[in-house]
Amino acid sequence: MKRGITADRLTAALRALPGHLRDDLWTGAAQEPLPIGGRRPGWLDWRPAIIAPLLVLGVVLLAGNANTYAFQYGMGMATAVLIAGIQAAAPILALYRPVLAWWAATATVLVVGSHAAIRFDPFVDPPWQRTGMPIQAAVLFLVALRVRPRATAEMLVLGVLAGAFANGLADGGFRDDDVSALVLAVCALVGALLRGRQKARTELVVQERLTAEERARRTVLEERSRIARELHDVVAHHMSVISIQAQVAPHLAENPSDALKENLRGIRQNAVEALTELRRVLDVLRSADSGPEGTRHAPQPTLDRLDELVGNVRGAGVTVTVDTTGTPRPLSPGTELSAFRIVQEALSNAMRHAPGAAVHVALGYHPDRVALRVTNTAPARPASPSPGAGHGLLGMHERTTMLGGELATGPTPDGGYEVTAILPAAAPTTPIAPTTPAAPSDDAEDTRR
Repeated sequence: MKRGITADRLTAALRALPGHLRDDLWTGAAQEPLPIGGRRPGWLDWRPAIIAPLLVLGVVLLAGNANTYAFQYGMGMATAVLIAGIQAAAPILALYRPVLAWWAATATVLVVGSHAAIRFDPFVDPPWQRTGMPIQAAVLFLVALRVRPRATAEMLVLGVLAGAFANGLADGGFRDDDVSALVLAVCALVGALLRGRQKARTELVVQERLTAEERARRTVLEERSRIARELHDVVAHHMSVISIQAQVAPHLAENPSDALKENLRGIRQNAVEALTELRRVLDVLRSADSGPEGTRHAPQPTLDRLDELVGNVRGAGVTVTVDTTGTPRPLSPGTELSAFRIVQEALSNAMRHAPGAAVHVALGYHPDRVALRVTNTAPARPASPSPGAGHGLLGMHERTTMLGGELATGPTPDGGYEVTAILPAAAPTTPIAPTTPAAPSDDAEDTRR
C-alpha cells in the first residue's frame, strides 16, 4: 500500500513538474513582488549602495572575460565583448529582475561552451569553471533572496547541468564539475536561508501589528461597554419615572377620558418594556464584568462628589488644588458622570505616572459648556512600572466623543502633563415628580440595576 501511494505521488509530481518549471522559470511567478504600502525587505533598501561595487566588478569582469573569450577560446572580439557584457550586467539585473538575470547567466555559459575552441588542453580551464561559474554563483545567491525555495532548487539543478554540458562541448569531457556544483549549492543554500530569515522577521512584524490593532479594538469595546454599564443607571432612572408618572397621572385628573387613560396606559406599558430590554442588555454587558457586586450596583457619581474624590487623593499623599470658576449648576446626568470619570482618571494617571508631582484641577462652568483641566508638575522621582494596558486616555476620549465634546492631552513645557476636556453643559431634563404619591405596581418598579 505504501509503495502504491509513493508511486502515485511521484507520478503526480512528475506530471506537475513542467507546469512548475513554466511558472518558476518563465512567467516569473516565483519572484515575490515587493509589498505595496508596506515595508520592503531590509537588504533591498541597500540596492543603490550594492550597485556601486557591482558596477566596478562588472567592468573588471568585462575586460577579463572579453580577453579570455577572444584570445583563449577563439571567439571573435565582438562576440566576446557581447557575452562578457551580458555576464557583467547579470548580477546588477538580479537585483531587479532575478529570473531574467538567471536566464542570462545560464545562457551565456552554454554559448561560451559551444564557441570555445579548446580541445583537451590541460593548461586551460574549461569555460564553466573559469568564467561561467563565478557569475552563476553571484546571480544564484541574489536570486535565492527573492524567489521561492522551489524555484531556487530548480535553478540550481538546471545551472549545474548547463555548466557540465558547456564543459563537455568545450573540451569533450568533464573536469572538476563537482567543485563547481558544490559552490553553486552553497550560494543557493545561503541565499535561501537568508530569505527565510527575512521573511520570518517580516511576518513577525506584520503579526505584531495585527495583534496591536486587535488589542486596540478590544480595548475600545471594553471601554464602551464600561461606559454603557454606567449610563444604564441614567437611562433606567428616567424610564422608571416615566412609568410611575404614567401610572399616577389618571388619579390626578378629574374625570379622565377613556382615550387619556388608554394613552397613559400605553406610555406606561412602553416604559416597562423598555426597562425590560435595558435589563437584558445590561445582563449581556455584565457577563464580562468581574467587579464586586456592591460596586456594580452603586449609584453613579456626579461632580457633587468631586470634593470626596480630591480628599481621597490627598489622603494618598498627593498635593491637589481645585479651582472652580463660574456658577456651579446641575448638568445632564451623562455630562456629570463623564466629567467626574475624566477627572478621576486624570488624577489616577498623575498618581501612577508622576510620583511626587503637584496636581491642579480647574473646573469652569460656562453657559453652554463645562471645561475641565487637570495638570500636574514634573514628577519628583521616576515612576515605577505600572501594570495593566493603560486605557485611561482611551476612556476619556470615548466619553468626550459620546457627548460631542473635545479632549486634548499632552505634556507641558515644564515636564508635566495636562488633560483638558470641554463638554456640552445642557441642563438636565429630569421629569417633574408626581404631586400625589402613589404606589407603583410590581412591574413598574425601579429597575435601574
